[in-house]
Amino acid sequence: KREREREREEKRRRTTKPACMLRGSLHWTWVRRTRFLRNYASSSSSSSSCFSSLMEPSPARSSFCLKRGRGEERAFKSAASNMSTTAWVGNQSQEEFMQKDMCILVNESDEVTGYANKKDCHVFNAKQPKGLLHRAFSVFLFNERNELLLQQRASTKITFPSVWTNSCCSHPLNGYEPSEVESLVDTESGRTPGTINAAVRKLDHELGIRPDQVPKDKFKFQTRLHYCARDDSTKKEESWSWGEHEMDYILLIRTNEALDVVPNAEEVDDWKYVNAQELKDMMEDKDLLWSPWFRIIEKEFLHTWWENLDEALTSQTFVDNKIHKLVL
Repeated sequence: KREREREREEKRRRTTKPACMLRGSLHWTWVRRTRFLRNYASSSSSSSSCFSSLMEPSPARSSFCLKRGRGEERAFKSAASNMSTTAWVGNQSQEEFMQKDMCILVNESDEVTGYANKKDCHVFNAKQPKGLLHRAFSVFLFNERNELLLQQRASTKITFPSVWTNSCCSHPLNGYEPSEVESLVDTESGRTPGTINAAVRKLDHELGIRPDQVPKDKFKFQTRLHYCARDDSTKKEESWSWGEHEMDYILLIRTNEALDVVPNAEEVDDWKYVNAQELKDMMEDKDLLWSPWFRIIEKEFLHTWWENLDEALTSQTFVDNKIHKLVL
């Protein structure tokens, strides 16, 4: 009988892990996951903030690690792969862009506060009567004769359809490569590489202008505009409509050769080059609609840059480190 008891005790010791081994297993599970998250964060700065909270230990999370071990690590790798940066896909519908494009949310000091899809950013309702403040850009493209390229937004656009506006206006997005998330250090030094990446992408998407025809080093950042405008033409009820609430980065560029403009019918109904007098005549035409951001920029800034275009494109004379909060 004693012999059988000794055999059972020996078998129990061989098959049961001591508490120290359990703690060690938990430790290495946590180390593996933390290393993975840190490596992912360092390889994708735009996504690192999403993972910072996951790297803080908690009793509940430690308990989960103890029970799940490598299974949880696999789940985190799967989640991270779904959030990794990728190339932007332009052959989507307007509704798909609204759902999938992730805009960059900022506060009034242009500090990034998070991300939200285009639909959530542009809805004006009782809960968010001014939508969500997010980054945008406006490109003013001039040809070798210093004429400005204008476009008329497509009638099928969800926000501000059929309005005339500057050459290209859209949003830098989160989660794509090359990164379009601007660093304030760059912005305050007059450099905006992330926004320029977004501008090159959208000039190609909206107007068919090839990236090699608009070199990134030819863009010149000028200033930022904070404005808010409701699109009353889309009002569905008294407290609901589409609108724009943007931190708008203004970019100038001049090309010295004829561009291959092939407008995307989903984005653009018409386009044309104009000189300053022709623009003035167009804006006096009561039958033409204009975007609110273009009206503000034309009134406050455009003609100063246009009259001194060489200087505006090659010097810091008109570049400021300001955020101009303006309304119509």
